[in-house]
Amino acid sequence: MRAPFMTIWPGSMSKLFFEKLENLDTGYTRNLKEVLSQLNYNAQGLVPAIAQQYDTGEVLMQAWMNAEAISRTLDSGKVCYWSRSRKKFWTKGEESGHTQTLKALQIDCDGDSLLLQVDQNGPACHTNRPSCFYLMVKEDKVVISSDN
Repeated sequence: MRAPFMTIWPGSMSKLFFEKLENLDTGYTRNLKEVLSQLNYNAQGLVPAIAQQYDTGEVLMQAWMNAEAISRTLDSGKVCYWSRSRKKFWTKGEESGHTQTLKALQIDCDGDSLLLQVDQNGPACHTNRPSCFYLMVKEDKVVISSDN
């Protein structure tokens, strides 16, 4: 499905848009282009995206998406992010082979973050760990909770 071009709106307009959705009944629908155009992007035009394994619920990673990355993801079914450090688009797995296939995309109630239900092929983390969230806080220490 092709996501059309999306305009970045100031946060106050996005907030009002999403507030209007709060009390609507289950099953109510809005146009995809309209909702995506109201996302509350930060000053760099980005919104955080959490990737979660669709069948287990395991949280895999957090990255950033802009309107074009969302569009590319919806078009291809392969998750595309915006790399802040490299300042370019990257489709997950283009270098490692550890791809993410989009199963579902959800938007939080404020329109300022995304939840991507994905089918992760191989490790999600660049360290070759299954998840980027392998640093576990235990009392006054941080413990590495998975092998790479």
